[in-house]
Amino acid sequence: MTHAPAEPYRTSFEATVSAVDGTDIVLSETYFYAESGGQPADRGTLDGIPVVDVQKRDDGVVHSLEATPDFAEGDEISGQIDEEFRTYCMRSHTASHVLYGAGRRILADLGYGGFDIGEEKIRVDFQTSTDIDDGVLAELERLTNRAVWDSIPVSWEQLPKEEALEREEIAFNTKTEEGVLSGSNTVRVVDIDGWDVAACGGTHVENTREIGPVTILDRSNPGEGMTRVEFAVGPPAIRTRTEEKLSALDAARTAGTGVRDLPDEIARLTDEIDALEAELADAKSQLVGATIAELAEETVVRNGHEWLVGTIDGVGPNELSDRVRELAGETADVVALAGKDGSTFIVVGTAGEADAGDVVDDVTAEFGGGGGGSPTFAQGGGLSADPDEVVAYLRE
Repeated sequence: MTHAPAEPYRTSFEATVSAVDGTDIVLSETYFYAESGGQPADRGTLDGIPVVDVQKRDDGVVHSLEATPDFAEGDEISGQIDEEFRTYCMRSHTASHVLYGAGRRILADLGYGGFDIGEEKIRVDFQTSTDIDDGVLAELERLTNRAVWDSIPVSWEQLPKEEALEREEIAFNTKTEEGVLSGSNTVRVVDIDGWDVAACGGTHVENTREIGPVTILDRSNPGEGMTRVEFAVGPPAIRTRTEEKLSALDAARTAGTGVRDLPDEIARLTDEIDALEAELADAKSQLVGATIAELAEETVVRNGHEWLVGTIDGVGPNELSDRVRELAGETADVVALAGKDGSTFIVVGTAGEADAGDVVDDVTAEFGGGGGGSPTFAQGGGLSADPDEVVAYLRE
């Protein structure tokens, strides 16, 4: 058993070596935290040799060293825990409880789905029927940081298992808090006074003010009914806030407004762009109409059918498809329009007597590229010729 959860601020100790198996060491007692419940193992050294992993096993807490040690069973050795990483884990783990406490206040049908501490970010999985949109995410961050600012005391104690299970306010997750409910008649409960209470075997700070700034980074959906919220504490949180602030200031400067007015300005610009795109679409439609009207005066007869063939500028094949379908059989038996949209394309519509697919096959056989369609509508692209050459070919 490790004393780390009970005495998280202790980072050095002396102990007797109970067992040595290569680089795996078991001590008479330890203050190293063994990986568990989403919290990584402590880092540090045993008699100066780096500890690369700490795991709970049947024979006790096993410390895996970077190299084979000189000490043997029965020797007294010193343990030194990496204080910076221990502190990061303490702050991160407590922050996850504070975030869950924030969720208690605004999320419906709340359940605890998981937790993990990473190098740069921490995640909490919420089981909730609430849609955690941007507004909810911002409110979770605000409530979390408010609880940090309020300097709420954090305590932990062992409770009888039955008593803990009967208390509805205690959050449990038997998967991530492995070992909390097994092998003992008691349950370790972490209490953030008046804010959150949960069964937990991790290391924690004694007051929320020790957490420092918390910045929510992102959200995702790892499973049905689950929302994963990722956040940062300490330097990564500060760095993210700075980067987001600079991005907002830069965007506001580009838009010629202030950060607070940026949403309204973006909405105005979006409306303006939509209006311009509508005007452009209308102009293109008029251009297509005018071009087709001119081409209709110069139809040709080919294979016993009247063909409307020509080039068209400023539009792509997808923008022409509906118009070509409408014209086929009305203006001419076959309508074939060529243009450029990166590469040369051809769009063909027929009344059914001529096969549009055959026309496209004929053109691609002559000029390369590819395409296809139905007997009444087909299109091809990637042609190795200018639109005028394609039109000249079809007018022969």
